[in-house]
Amino acid sequence: MAERFSSVQEVVDRLRDVDYLADTGIAGVVYLADRLEKPILVEGPAGVGKTELAKAVAAVTGSRLIRLQCYEGLDESKALYEWNYKKQLLRIQADREHETDWAVVESDIFSESFLLTRPLLEAIRCEEPIVLLIDEVDRVEVETEALLLEVLSDFQVSIPELGTIVGKQRPIVILTSNNTRELSEALKRRCLYLHIDYPELEREKEIVRVRVPEIDEALAEQIAQVVRSLRSLDIKKAPSISETIDWARTLLLLGHGAVDQEVIADTLHVLLKYQGDIAKAKKELVTEGKSILRGTESGKTS
Repeated sequence: MAERFSSVQEVVDRLRDVDYLADTGIAGVVYLADRLEKPILVEGPAGVGKTELAKAVAAVTGSRLIRLQCYEGLDESKALYEWNYKKQLLRIQADREHETDWAVVESDIFSESFLLTRPLLEAIRCEEPIVLLIDEVDRVEVETEALLLEVLSDFQVSIPELGTIVGKQRPIVILTSNNTRELSEALKRRCLYLHIDYPELEREKEIVRVRVPEIDEALAEQIAQVVRSLRSLDIKKAPSISETIDWARTLLLLGHGAVDQEVIADTLHVLLKYQGDIAKAKKELVTEGKSILRGTESGKTS
């Protein structure tokens, strides 16, 4: 199989071309996943760019993104395949009227024309380049992980009525997890591991400037400082990177060239999505003076 990247630095540069700012740690795992043909298990808090990494890799490699969104109750019929039972029943009824031999009917109703492919089987059968994203794998039950193992190990799936279907290519596979539960050792063993955390101050400022190019450096730094302070509070959901970007766009749309206590209080709903978190942040602004604003005064513009 053709190699997608020639070096770790090439991964960094190409991801930056699609506005995904990856450090050498992230880029190194992507590079190795391509060379070793191993899936990547990406863990970290919600909103740090795990899903966006898969989208960015698909974009820079010219691949189709196939996404399996995991949820509690996900089973084989939604992840791999299922038979079109309504169509099968209609065929059985039609053949019954013509007194067709059952063996003939059975071989027909369990053929390709009655098969409904789901994301995993679709990825296996796909002939074009793909990136397979298995998103929030920690949301499924432990038992459901077992159906992923054959796919991750050999990129194939066994269908009793049709036999084993082997993948036509080896895609980049990215699994994401928000750490809501511990994943099985068997699943982890098959993957390269990558942890993505909230970015450091300078990197988040750089992300803001890349994703909101019309913003100036001083305001971008203030935004990154405030978001960093909010994440240090004991709140239910810390602001994600996408919410940081939304806040930056909000401030520009409202004509704010700098942040202060009043601006933050009026726009906290963009960063925080629980009323208790908003109340706690506002209380911090009032009772602790400018603790949320620490470090922003020097870069404040008029």
